[in-house]
Amino acid sequence: MKAKGHLGGELSAEFLGTMVLLALGDGVVAMVILFDRDVPGEVVKGGYTNITLGWGLAVFLGICVAGRISGAHLNPAVTLTLAAFRGFPWGKVFPYMIAQVAGAFAGAALVYVNYLPAFRKFDPDLSKTAGVFATFPAFPEAPWGFALLDQAIGTALLLGLILAITDPDNQPVPPGLQPLAIGLIVVAIGVSWGGMHGYAINPARDFGPRLFTLVAGFKNTGFATPALWVPIVGPCLGGLIGAMAYDQLIRPFLPARSAEIKE
Repeated sequence: MKAKGHLGGELSAEFLGTMVLLALGDGVVAMVILFDRDVPGEVVKGGYTNITLGWGLAVFLGICVAGRISGAHLNPAVTLTLAAFRGFPWGKVFPYMIAQVAGAFAGAALVYVNYLPAFRKFDPDLSKTAGVFATFPAFPEAPWGFALLDQAIGTALLLGLILAITDPDNQPVPPGLQPLAIGLIVVAIGVSWGGMHGYAINPARDFGPRLFTLVAGFKNTGFATPALWVPIVGPCLGGLIGAMAYDQLIRPFLPARSAEIKE
């Protein structure tokens, strides 16, 4: 996950990798929401299983785009965590985050333009489809602390598992298969942890597309509710917690690390 190369190239890779992530991730949600209708004669385009598989593949392919250049963070929570625990330069943290949010905005825009006829038919006043792009709580009446907890735990799982998979002292997965394994982490989190708040687990993945919905004229975008800041704050906290747990409870006891300590 260590970034390599010139900063301009790294930011370009983060932008394009995150754009691919959102073009495919939001794209599969659009397929399900805009076409999966209980109307005789209508073509059904899938359900929640499609969404979880689609997002996992989107992560895998986004990593394939950016991995060798920027490390394929594609997620401000990943960038922040790697700066705090793996020596990623702090001076690159904010530029990476900006590139990720911009890429997410662009990916959402591609989905909207491609599916514009479907949006016009299914939701002509854009009042009920902001959820194609951004996450919302399943139980809006519940205290926001539940959503924050959901996002923190989900992202703690994400970062803890990423560190476990990519740790050269652990290496349960060969390097060439690590992007696929990380995509499968997202599938696992989606099928196990996605019901309460849509498993954003990535501030850019949520804020960039949500900002697009505001610009594009969608209604009920969540900007005046905790749905705006929970998928930003929760993942950043969760990523740090997940990395701390891995570094304190697993990493010191790996055989290679134990040997170093004894020496």
